[in-house]
Amino acid sequence: MPTLLFLRWASRCRSRERRRAEYLREAAAHLPLQLGAVQLAPVAEMPKKHWNTDAERIEAHREFFARLIATRAGVSADGELAAAFRSTPRERFVGGPPWRILTRHGFVEAPRNDPAFLYQDVVVWLGADGLNNGEPSLHAMCIATLRPQKGDRIVHVGAGTGYYTTILAKLVGERGVVDAYEIEPGLVRRAAENLAELPQVRLHARSGAEAPLPACDVLYVSAGATAPLAVWLDALQAGGRLLFPLTPEDGAGGMLLITRTDGEVYAARFLFQAQFVGCMGARDEYEGERLEEAFRNRNWHKVKSLHRNDAPGESCWIAGRGWWLSTEAPPVMRPTGVDG
Repeated sequence: MPTLLFLRWASRCRSRERRRAEYLREAAAHLPLQLGAVQLAPVAEMPKKHWNTDAERIEAHREFFARLIATRAGVSADGELAAAFRSTPRERFVGGPPWRILTRHGFVEAPRNDPAFLYQDVVVWLGADGLNNGEPSLHAMCIATLRPQKGDRIVHVGAGTGYYTTILAKLVGERGVVDAYEIEPGLVRRAAENLAELPQVRLHARSGAEAPLPACDVLYVSAGATAPLAVWLDALQAGGRLLFPLTPEDGAGGMLLITRTDGEVYAARFLFQAQFVGCMGARDEYEGERLEEAFRNRNWHKVKSLHRNDAPGESCWIAGRGWWLSTEAPPVMRPTGVDG
């Protein structure tokens, strides 16, 4: 990420664990497993044995990493999400060494060309215009919230080199489909190589902020936008979930989850605050400035619904062009097309 963005990100690191704890408490009501039970499964229970080869050693690190990320995300360390992280070699997606890892005070270079350094909950530089591989536990929390199922159709905007696209593809299986969008040419080339063995993935070398997009059950955006774009909302099928970083021009925004329900009012809620590199084609200066003011009020957790019109009511938290977020729950919570 650019230096200025990093400095602002670093200033919020101390509060990230508090926000994560708040999210996990709320997420426990939405996830199939009880959080308390998950936290009692420490990674220390991994079997200890002598490693005969480097491959066995790295496999052990990857096992630890999968359990760590799943536990921090509030899901089972023995579940499908953990298995997807366990079977996906991160070194393939972040490029060759030397690896640069983001810290509170800048990037630090891994001291050796050892992939073990990558199997921590750290952000790794991708070597392209300040872009990075993202924080694994943050993405794991997002994916767990979206609840992808076998056979689902997913749209992933901002695929990067394909790491989290691969995780999504493993969760939907070969009966599912993942349409991945990436606009940066260098990352597209790397993603094409990394995703070549996954027949359920279709990589699109263009912006995912422009029509047309395929109809989908899940739409996951890995770059900051200043609005829930109409093209994203229109792509959602009945009960479809959109999760994206709604971010202002300056400072942190929040991960906004939108679920398509009947009519022009959809269920919506923020998961936690977040800061991402901007999504090309999904940013508007006017809306970005309005968001900066809204997030400054620190009442983002009160948002409960999204309205798709230009007539904001008294419960309006923020209004954009053709949309507004409300602190009131939608009148009908059942998914579109489901008979009562």
